[in-house]
Amino acid sequence: MCGIIGVVATTEVSQLLYDGLQVLQHRGQDAAGIATGDGGRFNMHKGSGLVRDVFRTRNMRSLVGNWGIGHCRYPTAGSAYNPAEAQPFYVNSPFGLMLAHNGNLTNSDELRRDMFLQDLRHMNTNSDSEVLLNVLAHELQEASTKHQVDAEMIFKAVAGVHRRVKGAYAVVAMIAGYGLLAFRDPYGIRPLVLGRNQTAQGDEYLVASESVAIDTLGFKMLRDVAPGEAVLIDRQGNFLSRQCAERTTHAPCMFEYVYLARPDSVMDGISVYDTRAKMGEYLAEKIRTTMPHLEIDAVIPIPDSSRHSAMELARSLNIPYREGFVKNRYIGRTFIMPGHATRKKSVRQKLNAISQEFKGRNVLLVDDSIVRGTTSREIINMAREAGARKVYFASASPPVRHANVYGIDMPTRSELIAAFRSDEEICREIGADALVYQDIEALKAAVRDLNPAVSQFECSCFDGVYVTGDVSASYLEHMESHRDAYVPLASDEHDGGDDSGAQLDLNLVSSH
Repeated sequence: MCGIIGVVATTEVSQLLYDGLQVLQHRGQDAAGIATGDGGRFNMHKGSGLVRDVFRTRNMRSLVGNWGIGHCRYPTAGSAYNPAEAQPFYVNSPFGLMLAHNGNLTNSDELRRDMFLQDLRHMNTNSDSEVLLNVLAHELQEASTKHQVDAEMIFKAVAGVHRRVKGAYAVVAMIAGYGLLAFRDPYGIRPLVLGRNQTAQGDEYLVASESVAIDTLGFKMLRDVAPGEAVLIDRQGNFLSRQCAERTTHAPCMFEYVYLARPDSVMDGISVYDTRAKMGEYLAEKIRTTMPHLEIDAVIPIPDSSRHSAMELARSLNIPYREGFVKNRYIGRTFIMPGHATRKKSVRQKLNAISQEFKGRNVLLVDDSIVRGTTSREIINMAREAGARKVYFASASPPVRHANVYGIDMPTRSELIAAFRSDEEICREIGADALVYQDIEALKAAVRDLNPAVSQFECSCFDGVYVTGDVSASYLEHMESHRDAYVPLASDEHDGGDDSGAQLDLNLVSSH
């Protein structure tokens, strides 16, 4: 899970890219980068930390040009805190390419070998995004019959990428001498949306991971980029698109709707807010039919992504909805924090209980999911310390029992509390008096209700079904054995107070 954005405008785009990354910050807090195009020159600044810490006024002044891309990074593959893996990535041949990527490639090791032995390309990092960039560069070079780049060559190159690359990927790229390229994997696992702004000077286009970036930047939502589709916008704002994959299946990631995306986003024609409310409705029905004996005095959400499910659940069961936790919004999302100890410590820093909402009551706590169980256990302890008589726990999604290989940090079953435990064992492990999970079919129905045209979803972390068809038991074992040991940075290493070695400015003249 990362945030990506690309803009072609009639004026300078650095502020648009910065503001867009700010509203996509929830998708990645490890690093951020912006690249812009100015004539035949690329300008780039990137570094470790939050968007607000990576970019200073002097950095923004150097990002000149009317088109560009941006990225905020959440590490799933490669080294967790290697500043060299901040995106965008750049290669100078052919033409000059910049690329930012959201997702995870499942055949990156094989591609890396091919790049070295056959395509004669060298890579400097362990990032699968750099692999993807070099595959695109090679395919573009193979498609090239002349020194001038054109749309036919680019579409042919993207088709070559689809044939070679496996896994999940949503991409924004800059091609010197042409303009902005965006494309999505043939399964549409990771989201990518398209917006337009009509001005007196001409049309401006924006592609981003979520529609919230389109809304807040004053653009109008046009549509989602289709699975396998490539979108091209040249530097003058001329728009072209083409389906570049031989076969496609629309299977968006279910965890986007459960947790990752902002509630005010619409992806694949589905409102994230409405799906989370529907999840609460279906969960209420399960509690009504399977646990009618529970005497619940109040329904309390775990802020923020479970709030809408909890509100609808409380309404459906006719039980008071109460806010029992205050969230410190200056602490990052604990799910995407590296390291068990860091996540556990951050729960207490992130949430504080309002004791009068718990004292002497039987409370039903509602969360969007239970992944490692660390957060759930700490929050239940907090509720008891605040005086709750009984603490019940509800998950708006099914048990997370399987690794995710498509860009979400669930790489090993050993880290997942539900992987080898029954619901009863999980209930005891987290210290709840009762535990209820959403059913997988109810979860699918909750999302499908909002757009019946989307009939299939990528739900591998819940059901173990990997839609790309190339994920074997040996691949999962390989992932587990090579799991990176994350080493958290001290808090003062993210203060962005100087231009240390963790940040990089580049001004690159393209080879075109």
